[in-house]
Amino acid sequence: MNKNEILRIYGSEYREMTLELLQRAGLCELLPAKKDSRIGIKPNLVSASPASCGATTHPEIIAGIIEYLQRYGYRNLVIAEGSWVGEKTSDVVRVCGYDQLAKQYGVEFLDAQRDSSFEKDCAGMKLNLCGCVKQFDFLINVPVLKGHCQTRITCALKNMKGLIPNREKRRFHSMGLHKPIAHLNAGIRQDFIVVDHICGDLDFEDGGNPVVRNCIMAARDPVLVDAFVCRLLHYSVDEVPYIRMAEQLGVGCADISQAQITTCGPQPEEDELPREHKIVELEDAVCEVESCSACYGYLIPALEMLRQEGLLERLDDKICIGQGYQGKTGKLGIGRCTGGFTHHLNGCPPTEGQMYEFLKEYIINTALGR
Repeated sequence: MNKNEILRIYGSEYREMTLELLQRAGLCELLPAKKDSRIGIKPNLVSASPASCGATTHPEIIAGIIEYLQRYGYRNLVIAEGSWVGEKTSDVVRVCGYDQLAKQYGVEFLDAQRDSSFEKDCAGMKLNLCGCVKQFDFLINVPVLKGHCQTRITCALKNMKGLIPNREKRRFHSMGLHKPIAHLNAGIRQDFIVVDHICGDLDFEDGGNPVVRNCIMAARDPVLVDAFVCRLLHYSVDEVPYIRMAEQLGVGCADISQAQITTCGPQPEEDELPREHKIVELEDAVCEVESCSACYGYLIPALEMLRQEGLLERLDDKICIGQGYQGKTGKLGIGRCTGGFTHHLNGCPPTEGQMYEFLKEYIINTALGR
């Protein structure tokens, strides 16, 4: 498989589809010669949400990858992931069925939240990475193709954030996300990518509004993959700055015209994804400064619930959220960082339900002049 190729397969038997896709891609020819090589498999297990909700990698895809590798004699396999700040990876693993998956195939699951860390110069930016990164001889990235409330899209490049410690995840947000994501991918090499495009949520990285496409993709260039995702989700590459930044750092190619896109087997007649982006409308209610993904990620679906109930349009005050508000005062804030605000919801992060109830009460009380 060449660096400019993207292979797609459609269907409903995800394990079997994965096996066929890897065979078509010739993954065996890219793997290390030594059978005892340490092969890392990096899914997206952002939160305790089943894959059917559109946030996390389907375990059937991981099962297909493991079976393929084991057929070719590779046994030193590890599934490695650290969930977002505010969630315990152990809880996510249980909800998403990865504990049973690892047990079934005799594969180690490494909780990156509990891993050691080390500092690495990533193309001129020093970043803290999880210790497991040093051990990988070959890394297979298995992201979910979905929307993101802060970066518009998330797929191959951003999925590497699961291999940094929680404190570094917070620092990424204080640096604006895009630049550190680009440099992170200059420091962690993805050798192969299997994209879960089965039912990703096109607006919220935490899921809840899955859009079924029953597609799995394979590729080698994470920059090209994300550029293709932009096209699928009707964004320009320039609307997701870390893609161009990663290209400039030599991570890959962002010119989608260079991509050779091949579908293995039949392709659905209606393959275009919806153009509506709820996130754009909801963002108008928020003043966000350096917020962590979990905190902001819970807020946006809470706002969507308020919008559906006709309450959001009655909110006259901007909602402040993020690390940039620490030590500052204001009127309405979400999360521990806005503790100095007149009306604020504590938590790091508070849950989606808590945000919804807090904001609903605030809107109703404000409308009644309380």
